[in-house]
Amino acid sequence: MNTKQFRVKTELIIRSNFSDIDFALLKDGRLTALNNESNSNKFSVGDVFLARIGKVLSGLNASFVDVGYEKDGFLHYHDLGAQMLSLNKFIKGITTGKIKDFTLKNFQLEKDIDKNGSIVDVLKTGQNLLVQIVKEPISTKGPRMSSEISIAGRYLVLVPFSDRVSVSQKINDPEEKERLKRLIKSIKPKGFGVIIRTVAENKKVAELDKDLQNSLERWVAMCKQIVTVKSQQAPVKVLSELNRASSILRDLFNDSFTSIVTNDEILYLEIKEYLQEIAPKKESIVQLYKSQVPIFEKHGIERQIKTSFGRTVSMSKGAYLVIEHTEALHVIDVNSGNRSNKANTQADTALEVNLIAASEIARQLQLRDMGGIIVVDFIDMNTPEHRQKLFDHLKAEMEFDKTKHKILPPSKFGLIQITRQRVRPEMVIKTQEPNPSGVGEVESPIILLDKIESELERLVSSKTHVNITLNTHPFIVAYLKKGFPSIQMRWYLKYKKWIKILPRITYQYLRFDFTDNEGKIID
Repeated sequence: MNTKQFRVKTELIIRSNFSDIDFALLKDGRLTALNNESNSNKFSVGDVFLARIGKVLSGLNASFVDVGYEKDGFLHYHDLGAQMLSLNKFIKGITTGKIKDFTLKNFQLEKDIDKNGSIVDVLKTGQNLLVQIVKEPISTKGPRMSSEISIAGRYLVLVPFSDRVSVSQKINDPEEKERLKRLIKSIKPKGFGVIIRTVAENKKVAELDKDLQNSLERWVAMCKQIVTVKSQQAPVKVLSELNRASSILRDLFNDSFTSIVTNDEILYLEIKEYLQEIAPKKESIVQLYKSQVPIFEKHGIERQIKTSFGRTVSMSKGAYLVIEHTEALHVIDVNSGNRSNKANTQADTALEVNLIAASEIARQLQLRDMGGIIVVDFIDMNTPEHRQKLFDHLKAEMEFDKTKHKILPPSKFGLIQITRQRVRPEMVIKTQEPNPSGVGEVESPIILLDKIESELERLVSSKTHVNITLNTHPFIVAYLKKGFPSIQMRWYLKYKKWIKILPRITYQYLRFDFTDNEGKIID
């Protein structure tokens, strides 16, 4: 079988304005990830600070850390890292000028701290400490910190004051794991451990060594920055994570990328330069967008954003999700809608809808960057084989999610629980507009259109009704008939069937019904 024809087509569309940069990742034209980088965001995952220790709390075995944010960061004892004493000794050495070689090859390591120790024995209020952000500020909480510093490259993660070489669990081939370990041990600098990332699979030693040297150069640059910082200047950032464009490419870029498009000339040049380093043959896929039509509108992203971030998310075959957020967890309810198929049993229909929902849920978790506890209420399935098939399908769909997560098997009530690491604030986008009929807000016409088209697709494909009429609010009728070609005309070209549209003044703004040639509502 020719696998090339099934290869996913990946596009990265980057919209830049004066204060923000938005990144949209499309797979086969479908929006799967949306990220925002604000120029005012000074606290990103991966940033390293020379910080000042605040209050040390023995009861929590943790400390508050001043990194210059309005809320102090939080540092737990277990996030100090076993080599914290070595880190402190090294930082003190380079700030006093006693250590001028930043490569660690002649540095004598201290003993590891006790993994079950107390934070009051190793930290004191007012002390300076090198820390790294592992979770951005979310809601009323400050950033989560770690003093176990790591520098991520494309293929490898460099870990100072360690000698361990470990391989990503997602690399399954034992021989490849052993090959990578052997190569890294032969090239890694003394005093540094290395974590081998999934994308390093089947890479040559020259590529791995180049990536390793780049990370080592960043470590040395950080040390030089610390030398210039006086003790009383803390807190101060000494190493910035790559800009979001470069970090996305570093973590996600692969051979499936077919285009990277941006409307910002400086960003265009930066991306081309970065690709020259990591994938020179792919440099030509970077394009500068110059059209007057907004870049997200041109690539159909605006509509996908509107239809993907509402409380209700429509899916194929009339099914839909309802996504609710609480302080403690997220709840997702799967609904079959008007889905019915006489050829299938109720059990088969439930499985079909649940499989469709599982794929959409995997996409939604990444798209909204939902973290914490997620509880999904699937349609009840009494057959153990069906429950197992759903569980396996959801795990397979979630394999593409780079964020650390865990999925529990379905309970006897049809619930599946998911935990997903939360390192950034959840992506929330307003999808409602002022109600043209009165007070308050309603879902935008685009979201209603998505529901209408999903139901229309089901009715046309069933071939049960010769004539179909859409009955809806006059505002929606005007929306469907405006422009050339109008949405109504596009339906005709797609289905080779004219869908009559009737305005109903008595209908609420979001109500719609399909009727047959006798005027009866079609269920």
